[in-house]
Amino acid sequence: MDALAIYPGKGSIHAIKRPIPKIEGSDQVKLQVLQVGICGTDREEVAGGRAEAPARREELVIGHEMLGRVVEIGSQVTRVTQGDLAIFTVRRGCGHCLPCRMNRPDMCLTGDYLERGIKGLDGYQTEFVVDREQYVVRVPPGLQQTGVLTEPLTIAEKAIDETVRVQNVRLPDAASRPDWLYDRRCLVAGIGAVGLLASLALRLRGAQVYGLDIVDGDSTRPRWLEAIGGTYLNGRMIAPDQVDSQVGPMDLIFEATGVARLEFNLLDALATNGIYVLTGIPGGDRPLEIPGAQLVRQMVLDNQLMLGSVNASRDHFQMAVDDLTRAEGRWPGALQKLITASYTKDDFMDRFSTHESGSIKTIIEWAK
Repeated sequence: MDALAIYPGKGSIHAIKRPIPKIEGSDQVKLQVLQVGICGTDREEVAGGRAEAPARREELVIGHEMLGRVVEIGSQVTRVTQGDLAIFTVRRGCGHCLPCRMNRPDMCLTGDYLERGIKGLDGYQTEFVVDREQYVVRVPPGLQQTGVLTEPLTIAEKAIDETVRVQNVRLPDAASRPDWLYDRRCLVAGIGAVGLLASLALRLRGAQVYGLDIVDGDSTRPRWLEAIGGTYLNGRMIAPDQVDSQVGPMDLIFEATGVARLEFNLLDALATNGIYVLTGIPGGDRPLEIPGAQLVRQMVLDNQLMLGSVNASRDHFQMAVDDLTRAEGRWPGALQKLITASYTKDDFMDRFSTHESGSIKTIIEWAK
């Protein structure tokens, strides 16, 4: 079968042939891959960045945002059946820390986890994949065109889930609303695919959403945000440290830029008792000067929290599928507009090295 692979650290991508995987256990599921999304992690890998090939191999099949169709199941599988749409999760636990033994590899304590398409396990840019039932999530037929957005949405689902759980525990008035996020002022910094999907999840929970970026207000991403009831803030006109004075304090800041200086500057916009969740990973190692004493005073005196969040559990994948289904009903056709480019597996070369202006999510179609 065909697959797309890299030599980690070499800065290239190429087509290879691999044997079609077979079911070898009663708890395994075989998927025919339909679509695979391309994200910043994939582009970083192709450029020679962070990636690790499976043991005793030089090549890594990339891709971790996928949608497939069940073509075969083991005798003990009950979650899916042949013909279902489905997704496999990304991270596999180390097997010897408590979170991983509890099927929460996203909270691994050892760092010895594996990730499909990223670290030590082949990914999904291929025709067929096999994995265990515990990593499969069924996708309803209504998401056949947009289910590939599930994995990037899980990043937001986990971060938002953790935010609400923490705030519900520590704030005495949290139970006064049906959901802590309802009518809260939320700032999403960076309205790429993850930021827009975070905005979607927050709007579904009744939040007031402000999306901050530096693109033209009449371009694709701001228009999409406004179509679901969000408000766009042009960072060229409103400096990050002026959001509080010009727009108002934010109960939640969801950061999806990976720009370290911006991440710290936005702390000025956080409200009393607010929570700031970081999902972007900054690149480079240049030193950064920050007013440390001032920031610490603010966070202490205003009861503020800063929370880092990475990867997601199977439950967050299910939350993402549920929210995509709700979004299809509330904003018909909106999700499809997030997929701005689709290519066949034969047109892959330039798709990993370039990110076209106005593009949100690019996918590779492996099968119809």
